[in-house]
Amino acid sequence: MFWKKQQTTTAAPAGTAAVEKLPRPKNLPGFVAKYLGERHGVESNRLWRLKALVRPSAKGGKAFDVRIFDEAEAASNRINVKDYTSLDQHPELLLFDGWFDEGPKEVALEAKRKVVKVQIYKEKEILSQIEALIKPGSNVIFYLAGSPASGGPLGRGAAIVELNPNYPKHGEKKYVLYITNIEGTEPVGKRQKFLDSDKAKQLVNWIKERHFKA
Repeated sequence: MFWKKQQTTTAAPAGTAAVEKLPRPKNLPGFVAKYLGERHGVESNRLWRLKALVRPSAKGGKAFDVRIFDEAEAASNRINVKDYTSLDQHPELLLFDGWFDEGPKEVALEAKRKVVKVQIYKEKEILSQIEALIKPGSNVIFYLAGSPASGGPLGRGAAIVELNPNYPKHGEKKYVLYITNIEGTEPVGKRQKFLDSDKAKQLVNWIKERHFKA
């Protein structure tokens, strides 16, 4: 059995009980991933990023308690998730909680947070949103599946395009594109300036290459 093989027992000092070492995060079993897609509407592009944390269930047999989290989100927050108990200290990372049984392939999971569905925009739609920025300092955000950042619905942070409040002073460009990490759906930490241009189309090309569902 896949999950059972990952469990080992750590030797304990004389006179104390041995402690069972819990498995490290693993890919979702196929039938659990299918359940999340069908019952909770988790999109296939996100399922591969989710990880399962398990421990033997009181039900016995091939049943396991399971907690499910997004590995990219944990990484963006610099949280090292070692096993099932790690989320005791970081409940904000918990997406689903419940159990599954490898024998009859039964699953019961409760959503602990809302799963965000992301609209993927076409180039014309991205351009339209950028050109619609009127107030200096206003911005628009696009989630990314490829960038130096991490977290968010597409796994690799987001691009924030801002109408530069300093334009056109000191030769500054009209638009500035920043890269940022995402926690849930919101930017976190310090954003990184990545591109600037007077032409929105130049930013659109960069965004569209990375704004997709993997």
